[in-house]
Amino acid sequence: MDIRQRLGRNVRRLREEKGWSQEDYADRAGIHRTYVSDIERGKRNPTVTVVEKLAGPLGVSAGRLLD
Repeated sequence: MDIRQRLGRNVRRLREEKGWSQEDYADRAGIHRTYVSDIERGKRNPTVTVVEKLAGPLGVSAGRLLD
């Protein structure tokens, strides 16, 4: 599986576990909702800075999102 797909799958799973919509999560992460959608679908190649922003609200390390 492509690393972008793994990232997207992990972000979606953790976001849904928290019961957040993409919009709620995007607001918490400081990222636009459509960008979150693209990440969850494996359509974006985010920088490490963005991966860190994604991890923060979820309470996990950036590395865990890539596992």
